[in-house]
Amino acid sequence: MTEMVYGAVPAQGGEPILPKWWRTLDKWSMSCVLILFGIGLLLGLAASPPLAARNGFDPFHYVERQAIFGGAALVAMLLTSMMSPTLVRRLAVLGFIGAFVALALLPVFGTDFGKGAVRWYSLGFASVQPSEFLKPGFVVVAAWLFAASQEINGPPGRLWSFALCMSIVAMLVMQPDFGQACLVLFGWGVMYFVAGAPMLLLVGMAGVVVLGGMVAYSNSEHFARRIDGFLNPDVDPTTQLGYATNAIREGGLFGVGVGEGQVKWSLPDAHTDFIIAVAAEEYGLILVLIIILLYASIVVRSLLRLMRERDPFIRLAGTGLACMFGVQAMINMGVAVRLLPAKGMTLPFVSYGGSSLIAGGIALGMLLAFTRTRPQGEFGDILRGRG
Repeated sequence: MTEMVYGAVPAQGGEPILPKWWRTLDKWSMSCVLILFGIGLLLGLAASPPLAARNGFDPFHYVERQAIFGGAALVAMLLTSMMSPTLVRRLAVLGFIGAFVALALLPVFGTDFGKGAVRWYSLGFASVQPSEFLKPGFVVVAAWLFAASQEINGPPGRLWSFALCMSIVAMLVMQPDFGQACLVLFGWGVMYFVAGAPMLLLVGMAGVVVLGGMVAYSNSEHFARRIDGFLNPDVDPTTQLGYATNAIREGGLFGVGVGEGQVKWSLPDAHTDFIIAVAAEEYGLILVLIIILLYASIVVRSLLRLMRERDPFIRLAGTGLACMFGVQAMINMGVAVRLLPAKGMTLPFVSYGGSSLIAGGIALGMLLAFTRTRPQGEFGDILRGRG
């Protein structure tokens, strides 16, 4: 009756995308990512000039490339974080299919750049590592399958995701790239645990992983050499681990001073796999602790926000991305201090590398999209019957 007299109330338009994105975004996590990228550029200024000189480039050639790749990564992160979880899932499925095919074709068209492992496609002006882009896509696809398996008459998503995981691990081991294989297996195991896997099954899977490691040690000279080097109590001071260990020891609490470090002149991978050794030598334990705190903040804040999420797909995908991000950082730093065998894994957003930076930006964009606040009741309300 009121509408007949006064006319219908005009429908209110939806909230614009940018204000809504900014209001619902986890700004602390995004700030931590930006700080990590800034630290990466700072360490690149210290670590990359010796390599540029050896290769005949300008002193800051690699820093400039890192800034370009990092800018592309940040753009990818921001754009992905604005997407809805449904759109993220659709694009992740397409990206996963493309990266899976690229990974399968590596033995035919890939190159090893003299490092003994065929992991890259050479494009002339740059190189692409498919496994970096495969990881976030796999996490989202596996989470989708896990969530679908929980529905009534749903597909056998756990079995399908396990088959995908084993296929990826097998291709990575063939490269060989045991570090990325372990990371993919860990991400799947975390999601399976959150989805309600029996503890006995997880223990059995851990035993299978140990057995697989023993088989790899017996049949892969590359794997055995790295394990032997890790277990050897005497570190050869002329190896990468020897240089890194000495640099961390020399750095102490406050470091030897900006530009005064020597490890960057000896380590061929000082700007990538062992960037944390450069940080420890020139800036000391203080900067290393700051870097650890930034990674921990991103992971913990993401997990706390995901605990309030009702949608099982979002909860599983976000947990897998957050844990995989944190564990990759732990592996990189653990290798530098000899807590883990050498893996050849970059430090997310800090190490130099186009594939690592851009794929990391996409993965963090997905995580920020999944952890955005949405109108929903507390997860505990469901358990108390008030959902």
